[in-house]
Amino acid sequence: MQPDQPIGIFDSGVGGLTVANAIRHLLPDESLIYFGDTAHLPYGDKSKETITYYSEHIAAFLLEQQCKIIVIACNTASANAYEDVVKLIGNQALVVNVIDPVVEYITSQENISTIGVIGTKGTINSGTYEAKIKNTSPRLSVVSMATPLLVPMIEEGFIFDDISNAIIRSYLSKKELNGIDSLILGCTHYPIIKNQINKFYNFKVNIIDSSKIVAMNLRKVLLANKLVNTGGNTQMRFYVSDYTDYFKAISKLFFEEDILLEKLNLWK
Repeated sequence: MQPDQPIGIFDSGVGGLTVANAIRHLLPDESLIYFGDTAHLPYGDKSKETITYYSEHIAAFLLEQQCKIIVIACNTASANAYEDVVKLIGNQALVVNVIDPVVEYITSQENISTIGVIGTKGTINSGTYEAKIKNTSPRLSVVSMATPLLVPMIEEGFIFDDISNAIIRSYLSKKELNGIDSLILGCTHYPIIKNQINKFYNFKVNIIDSSKIVAMNLRKVLLANKLVNTGGNTQMRFYVSDYTDYFKAISKLFFEEDILLEKLNLWK
């Protein structure tokens, strides 16, 4: 592994772009290769075996692209396939997920006591957030709730409108989340609707956006392994397993420029 090799990032769709954008701003000299598995989204309603199958194929592709580190920018894949991807990659590249950095951050905050976690069915049913938080800090109270409509809602472009507000309100009004002081957005799609979630709580609940936390953890990992790139000539490459107009639109929103999307079927 060399510092000038790219960083690989993958997600089921546009959600991982929140992580990619945070990485680009924090580590501007790094080249990025992003893969959005839009043909198979959402991952949240699929079995662990299926999620692992998709994740391993994407990780193998990113390894072929000479990535020095692979960021599993999907909570469902992080909860269900992280260990399998690590075994697959071995010592050929580093692998990080989006759950462990958030758990480390949450458990280091003394002003947090009651935490809500929202995510896909796959993430919530895995119990990963709750188990890791409680194992690290038993004093914390953790409640989890699946919010399966949010990913397809975002992928279909229903954001900042009456439909998305109604769905968000329906979920967050449920009694399971009563009394929380912090809310983990347990899906990398959710920061796209962070402002709407903040407004629902009248900005009185601490909304944990994993994208910046993951980017800071990535920088720490690269520094520890002496893999931070300080040279120029950075590149960004974006691949999708199925082309969608919304992916194109949301990527332009994040990166403030038209990007070239390459459609690639890894499962031929």
